[in-house]
Amino acid sequence: MIKYLIALAVFLVSPVVMADTGLPAVTVVPNPDGTQSYSITLQVLALMTALSFIPAVLIMMTSFTRIVIVLSILRQAMGLQQAPSNQVIIGLALFLSLFIMSPVLDKINTVAVQPYVNEQVDAIAALELAQGPIREFMLSQTREKDIATFLDIANRTDVKAPEDAPMTVLIPAFITSELKTAFQIGFMLFIPFLVIDLVVASVLMAMGMMMLSPMIVSLPFKLMLFVLVDGWALVMGTLAKSFGL
Repeated sequence: MIKYLIALAVFLVSPVVMADTGLPAVTVVPNPDGTQSYSITLQVLALMTALSFIPAVLIMMTSFTRIVIVLSILRQAMGLQQAPSNQVIIGLALFLSLFIMSPVLDKINTVAVQPYVNEQVDAIAALELAQGPIREFMLSQTREKDIATFLDIANRTDVKAPEDAPMTVLIPAFITSELKTAFQIGFMLFIPFLVIDLVVASVLMAMGMMMLSPMIVSLPFKLMLFVLVDGWALVMGTLAKSFGL
């Protein structure tokens, strides 16, 4: 994708280059192997353009989506509307995602960032090298059925194995698998709280207290159950282990 961003940046600044040939910011230098290297200023321009895709990358290519959906379902299952708040859930999902993705980030730093900092590879090669650990993580969490579905939608009969799937197919397949897994975990979390709601509703009905909302009565019991079983540690541990940690 960064190649297209760089090409777009070159297209946008080309009139400036023609108007002022003394501007060195858009110099394109051919390499002996046939590739091209771009001036550092143009690379920064393309990087700043690519920064707008960071939220999409965070949501679509990491563990963030599964975590934030599970935490949101947990809050709804407990009957809490604003506790914990959206800011707390997003912050918790962000740092838990950083914890889960740390092995992937370490690999990216080893195979791509450090060679680029040491000027062993250029920016384009570093980005291609960085795709390897991310593809490996996404493939490990993506169902082959989802990859096959999107390959069929795209009419890509040339892809014979999931490992050969392009990023345009792998990303939607990955997020589809993440949504399914998140709802499966959320369903398992919902069951004990649903049982408490049913028991409380049955007791209130038997006592003739039909005007009293079961949600008000069951909320303290659900909170007590969640605290007694150390629910937050169990949920965080389950989410981390669901990614193979």
